[in-house]
Amino acid sequence: MNSTSKTHTHDVLVIGSGAAGLSLALRLAGSLRVAVMAKGPLTESATRYAQGGISAVLDKQDSLDAHVQDTLQAGAGLCAEDVVRFTVEHAQEAIQWLITQGVPFTREASPTTEHVFHLTREGGHSHRRILHADDSTGRAIELTLESQARQHANLDLYEHYIAIDLITTHKLVLADRRCIGAYALNRTLNRVEAFRARFVILATGGANKVYLYTTNPDVATGDGIAMAWRAGCRVANLEFIQFHPTCLYHPMAKSFLISEAVRGEGGRLLLPDGRPFMQRFDPRGELAPRDIVARAIDSEMKRLGVDCVYLDISHKPAEFITRHFPTIYRRCLELGLDMTKQPLPVVPAAHYTSGGVVTDLRGRTDINGLYAIGEVACTGLHGANRLASNSLLECVVFAFAAGRDILQVQHALPAPPPVPAWDESRVTDSDEEIVVAHNWDELRRMMWDYVGIVRTNKRLERAKRRVDMLKSEISDYYGNFRVTNDLIELRNLALVAELIILSAMQRKESRGLHYTSDYPHTLPEAKNTVLTPTAD
Repeated sequence: MNSTSKTHTHDVLVIGSGAAGLSLALRLAGSLRVAVMAKGPLTESATRYAQGGISAVLDKQDSLDAHVQDTLQAGAGLCAEDVVRFTVEHAQEAIQWLITQGVPFTREASPTTEHVFHLTREGGHSHRRILHADDSTGRAIELTLESQARQHANLDLYEHYIAIDLITTHKLVLADRRCIGAYALNRTLNRVEAFRARFVILATGGANKVYLYTTNPDVATGDGIAMAWRAGCRVANLEFIQFHPTCLYHPMAKSFLISEAVRGEGGRLLLPDGRPFMQRFDPRGELAPRDIVARAIDSEMKRLGVDCVYLDISHKPAEFITRHFPTIYRRCLELGLDMTKQPLPVVPAAHYTSGGVVTDLRGRTDINGLYAIGEVACTGLHGANRLASNSLLECVVFAFAAGRDILQVQHALPAPPPVPAWDESRVTDSDEEIVVAHNWDELRRMMWDYVGIVRTNKRLERAKRRVDMLKSEISDYYGNFRVTNDLIELRNLALVAELIILSAMQRKESRGLHYTSDYPHTLPEAKNTVLTPTAD
């Protein structure tokens, strides 16, 4: 028997190294021994690619109630108001902590007592309340937190490890089940290792690599959602996939996002002939929530048979554009596009997983000792549609909430038992890696074609049949060959694809991010879509 080659033991295991994972790790490392597991380099997460900013009420003309109402309106009836208010009320605490960590938020050119930091506005927000670091806020937050994490003596950082499955005590009654760690593939040494911990936190981000076109990095393969489901946790509202309206359409620009803030600062969406079109879809025009803008672009592209539409901010002074959007300006210029002089070609792309693993206000899941924070979780904040720049805020607020809970209950939770060995006695090395690559491509294309921005019953039924076949092939492959990074990700993507399809099939209406031609109207009562795993 080829058993697990190594076991690591910590108080806390954080799987994921974005804003949520690193914020929680830094909050706990003063009291507990913490491990942070990153699939690639520590900084490779969706956080790093977030351009827009983090929302908070910092202006006297704004109010907590206004932020709450904007979030509720965007969420199309499915936000949990207590969760929204909790998040908004803790925003200033989160912002202040990030500032003390050293995040270089953009300041006003001539700051007053009231306006130290520059605030921008994005679609769905009634006020300027987006704190940002130029147009690369996520990168600024990620690099700052990474620097702090690398300096902390109580933090053990495991880079290039991909989690395979959670380890739980085998209790038939879910309430008695406890998460005690995880198995992970050490990608450098190509061996499976075990991580044993009193508390395990999923901070693995979303699942948008399940789609052919996405703004997300390659690590966003739904690992945490899939692992939690296999362990017995409920998931909710996975039909609500947010498609960012404006991903740069260029063969050399993989997943490059054109920030929401470009429209917030006056950018206009144009057809290929130069005509604006958003006012035909919503009186808020370019400042409508993302789901409305994405559907409008999708509709016009299909109506006209064109490959893209255009986003134009060239009517603004060049100095204004280069000062507000230096990262976007430089990248577009590298590709031969000067946004100070011409409109940018854009298309929608899968951007954010609004649903996820069901949690409470402390980040707790259905399994003792297991928490989920950030995009992997469904807290009730986003409802049927995430309001722009609430996601980075959610990461930090719920990292703090989970951290407070762990510190309060740590002494009541005994040390975990030894973890079982990983068994590779009946598997061999793969001789057909092309099977994994082919299934990966087929799955993502099928999800884009059948479970995209606009859905129908027939498309969902076709998708369900295809994903059932793919899951069967993947299961057979997984059972016979040693795990690889691509196989682990494919297994997770196929499961999450199935959960997205099942959630979409249950919703017999159009609401928020879920639009179906067969049920174009919204039902009077808003209900969450909750899926529950069958008992082991």
